Amino acid sequence: MDTIQLNNQLEMPLLGFGVFQITDHDECKKAVKEALKTGYRMIDTAACYGNERAVGEAVKESGIRREDVFLVSKV
Repeated sequence: MDTIQLNNQLEMPLLGFGVFQITDHDECKKAVKEALKTGYRMIDTAACYGNERAVGEAVKESGIRREDVFLVSKV
């Protein structure tokens, strides 16, 4: 997957998986796990979506190292 280098030298994926309007906890968790399984390494969420906990659980349970996943969140 293509990335862009940020000013702090981190590589951020150019393509991410968004979880806007996935309000059901289990569905969100399942969707994020599947996205990670298929190769996504950037997950885009926001506090107002109400699904940050599901995203976090999915990342934790995915078996992928946390430092290999770029999480984007907004307030």
